[in-house]
Amino acid sequence: MRITYIGHATLLIEIGGARLLTDPNYDETLGRFLPRVSAPGIALDALPKLDAVLLTHAHADHLSFKTLERLPREVPIYAPPTVAEWLGRIGHHQAMPIAAGTQARVAGVTITAAAATHVGSRYGVDRWRSETNMYLVDDGVHSSFFAGDTALTPNSHRLVADALGGTGRRLDVALLPIGHAPRWKAASFRRGHLTSDDALELFERLGAHYFVPYHWGTFHHLTSRAHDAIERLRVLVPAHARRDDVRILEPGETLDVDPES
Repeated sequence: MRITYIGHATLLIEIGGARLLTDPNYDETLGRFLPRVSAPGIALDALPKLDAVLLTHAHADHLSFKTLERLPREVPIYAPPTVAEWLGRIGHHQAMPIAAGTQARVAGVTITAAAATHVGSRYGVDRWRSETNMYLVDDGVHSSFFAGDTALTPNSHRLVADALGGTGRRLDVALLPIGHAPRWKAASFRRGHLTSDDALELFERLGAHYFVPYHWGTFHHLTSRAHDAIERLRVLVPAHARRDDVRILEPGETLDVDPES
């Protein structure tokens, strides 16, 4: 299995016979005013042939209409049902619904969806589109958990525990978002996002071999800079018991997990 960090929540997961792209966003700005501060780790036209796109929710940093328009239309897009329906109505007929608690099979790989703790609607008036997924990708040998956006809750690890708990296998890679908020916003932020501290806690609960952080170093936000979260994580990691298993990938860098891992 190979994981490549492209930027923000866009990662290329190569597992078994499948190549999966998560929440693809190649935009030069987030909205109109927040600039991209680092180039994508793989240019869009240099991506390998994809077997599927995994979308977690409808927020602009995770669902880029411009990027989807540039991807081949034969590549299926798996998304929460309300998001898949929306995409279908605007011409993306390759959008496939995958509800929390259900599975899909892609190129010999099982994709299992679960509900994240995050309100994912695009606009303030479209709360019916608030569904947010997280995904476990498993080929029977390797596995990767992609959390999308979520808060830390007592059940954040249940998807992995339920799927792998009786198999004698550990999760190989936990792909977890990290975010940063000023003190005045920290409590509300954590109701739907992971801080760097929260991500380390979830990593421990998941029992994964490796933790790869994402959602950093790509876009500035209104209340934080692009590298605030990763700077916090870099402070925390040296004192962490599993510091050697935290793999911070710069855009374009990869993590290879061999069968013996």
